[in-house]
Amino acid sequence: MTVDRRDRAVRAAVEQGLLTEDQPVTALIDVAGIRSSVAALRAAFAAVTDAPVLHAFAVKAAPLVPVLALLHAEGMGAEVASPGELALARAAGLPAGSIVLDSPAKTVAELREALGLGIAVNADNWQELARIDELVAAGPTASPVGLRVNAQVGGGTIGALSTATPTSKFGVTLRDEGARERVVRACLERPWLTRLHTHSGSQGMALTRMTEGVLAVYELAEEINAAAGRRQIDTIDVGGGLPVNFASEEHTPAFADYTALLRERVPGLLDGRYGLVTEFGRSLLAKHGTVLARVEYAKSAGSRPIAVTHAGVQVATRTVYDPLSWPLRIAAYDAEGLPKAGPGVEQDIAGPACFAGDLLAEKRALPLLESGDVIAALDTGAYYFSSHYGYNSLPRTAVHGFSTGADGEVRFATVRTAQTVESIVAEAGGAERDALLGR
Repeated sequence: MTVDRRDRAVRAAVEQGLLTEDQPVTALIDVAGIRSSVAALRAAFAAVTDAPVLHAFAVKAAPLVPVLALLHAEGMGAEVASPGELALARAAGLPAGSIVLDSPAKTVAELREALGLGIAVNADNWQELARIDELVAAGPTASPVGLRVNAQVGGGTIGALSTATPTSKFGVTLRDEGARERVVRACLERPWLTRLHTHSGSQGMALTRMTEGVLAVYELAEEINAAAGRRQIDTIDVGGGLPVNFASEEHTPAFADYTALLRERVPGLLDGRYGLVTEFGRSLLAKHGTVLARVEYAKSAGSRPIAVTHAGVQVATRTVYDPLSWPLRIAAYDAEGLPKAGPGVEQDIAGPACFAGDLLAEKRALPLLESGDVIAALDTGAYYFSSHYGYNSLPRTAVHGFSTGADGEVRFATVRTAQTVESIVAEAGGAERDALLGR
């Protein structure tokens, strides 16, 4: 989101009571920003191919029904990886034909449901493909079925997110001894296996390496089709994982950068012979979310100022546990929600959890924060307010979408209400208080 739009939203959130002593942390989603990113994604692919493209949003990045409904209204589908994510996509109104099921651990029940609904399924491994064999033999399905292939092109700078390493848990390997021949044979034996899926990229992965994975699977599709003597593989799912720039306001790399590289390196993929599926998540939403938190106390230790806030590990788990891979930009506002002025002073931005490492930022130069001020954790539109971490029984934060009217007024809509203490107790077995007594 633009700085001006964010500043307006922060001030309006304070003025309209979305951030108070009783609700000291909340999250904001920029609706206009999301629409802009979806438009950029669609335009980037439309500029390089006339083939049909399903842009399936990775639900794990923002498992929030109103967000999925907004994306669907903008022409997006959904990529789901669990029964819960599938339920969210269906609750958001997405039709079966715009949903893709991926997961390395699908149960027979999950597969049966997806095939019964006509949802596209990407088989992750040989055992899962054998299960699908039995289900397909038991009754017809309208579901497109694909096979996930690990092109084994290598990892990026964040090992935990590298999906195309030689030993990745995802997909069937392509470069192990005899693996390629087995994939070709498996497809030829199954005329209904019409898709290939790959996912070579994520945060920390260079676009060139992502493209290498797509090229490898495109060449595999060409080999299978040549062996079949027909266009058996008709769709290639190129996955998602475009990196996000967390260092500045710039949206880099852009979707157009990626499609330009695909056009250069894999031109046959875009000549209209193959339908395409994408599965972007973080790169669509990250720049359009902001987590706000009140500064409860301002203190110092070892001569270093510390702003103790209500946003920490419960909303920024990855940042807290791996700050080098997941740094956050922090903006400072005063108690009225106005940008805070003053010289930069190195200080820590601490969260509320009971361990020393619960820090959003360390030694960050900002105007000196005081009790009652507001900090904004930027670029948090994907994963940060959707992947709650329940340490210290801290509640899930409220999430509000915002838009700006022609009159300049910022209007909010509740996407998710804040979790109540009563809900925390219920989730912790409150109704079963006496279950272990007398055992």
